[in-house]
Amino acid sequence: MNGKFDFMSMARDRIARQCVCCGSENLARLPAILMPFVAYRAFGWLPQKIDETWGLRTIESGHAYPLCNSLRCGDCGLLFLDIRFSDRELASLYDDYRKESYNNMREHFEPGYLERARQLSIPISYRPKVEEFLKPYIKRPLSILDWGGDTGINTPFNDQADIFDIYDISGAAPTNARARCVNKSEAHADTYSLLICSHVLEHTPYPSDILNDIKPAMGKESILYIEVPLEPVMRDDERNALERKRYWHEHVNYYSKESLIKLIKNVGMTPLAVGEIPYSDASEKPDVYQVICKLNDEAELESDSQRI
Repeated sequence: MNGKFDFMSMARDRIARQCVCCGSENLARLPAILMPFVAYRAFGWLPQKIDETWGLRTIESGHAYPLCNSLRCGDCGLLFLDIRFSDRELASLYDDYRKESYNNMREHFEPGYLERARQLSIPISYRPKVEEFLKPYIKRPLSILDWGGDTGINTPFNDQADIFDIYDISGAAPTNARARCVNKSEAHADTYSLLICSHVLEHTPYPSDILNDIKPAMGKESILYIEVPLEPVMRDDERNALERKRYWHEHVNYYSKESLIKLIKNVGMTPLAVGEIPYSDASEKPDVYQVICKLNDEAELESDSQRI
């Protein structure tokens, strides 16, 4: 697919028929399952053991799990879940995200999750590398908006910002006393020099919506830092990723570098730098994609008009 795709023309189907990064309909698919925790949180579905008491003459006995499809875009390489959650289903899925009730329910479905949640609450160790990646593009005074930043504990330069705002649906209290939580209207009322969208786009059914929501808070000199997982199934053998991805959890989009760049360009932004980075010095392979981008000229005008 050549040229810029207009996401306004994309059909918002329950089951995706187009790539959510480039709009292509050139999609390969293979059956997969939706993991029980996600299926229950979003839809109230539980796995079932089918036996002779069900009285099903043409269905074999066994365990039944929610079926879905893994989709792979033949144009940009995005690997994604065919089910596109509604706003209400997303709200159910992420209600009290990583708080006590959420963690206890997930521990019930996935024993061992509580320890993982504890590890996830520890500040990331690679933040200095993120700041080094961003440093050539940082201008002072530094105003930061972290879109989906939770408590702001992992926000780059969070201890150096003159203004530090966080927009997050969780409503979690910031760990930095200088930070403030803002709603969308408040975020759109200002222009920030550095905007962060880190580990958000892998969760959302339509990532273009997130980036388009961020644009009104950007100006001509603003830069946006995007970070998404470089999923092992994509990193280690991208050519066979579709065949290997047979289950889906909370990450519903697995990005290739090309799909991420196409998404950014299709929403009217220009990539300035692209990188890959491991989570820690102990990692032998990169774990995340990094992109620094800015608004195109026409997107700048659009953002200005949205702010007026």
